[in-house]
Amino acid sequence: QVQLVESGGGSVQAGGSLRVSCAASGGIFSRYRMGWFRQAPGKEREFVAAVSWSGSTLYADSVKGRFIMSRDNAKNTVYLQMNKLKPEDTAVYYCAATVPKPGNSDLRKYYDYWGQGTQVTVSS
Repeated sequence: QVQLVESGGGSVQAGGSLRVSCAASGGIFSRYRMGWFRQAPGKEREFVAAVSWSGSTLYADSVKGRFIMSRDNAKNTVYLQMNKLKPEDTAVYYCAATVPKPGNSDLRKYYDYWGQGTQVTVSS
């Protein structure tokens, strides 16, 4: 069983930066494909970014060029560096993990494990 714990959320003004982290335990972290999703009030949870075991990344169009996802296998941690934040980035950010398998890593159903989420609030 894999446990995921997010941290680093908070409040920031529009145009600012924030980094959220996700620490994993209970599995072979280096094997896992990791993802970040977010959910704003009254909206569906949506894909933000994903990273493979080798470090290749995938981003939603809405964050491309502003957000950077990375992983540190030695620390069993993934990061989401968020720059040029906008009020519409306000959401609870969730970390997700899965063993590599066929499918689309930008879909919620692709992932087997989820964290509890961390709140990110961007004020205008």
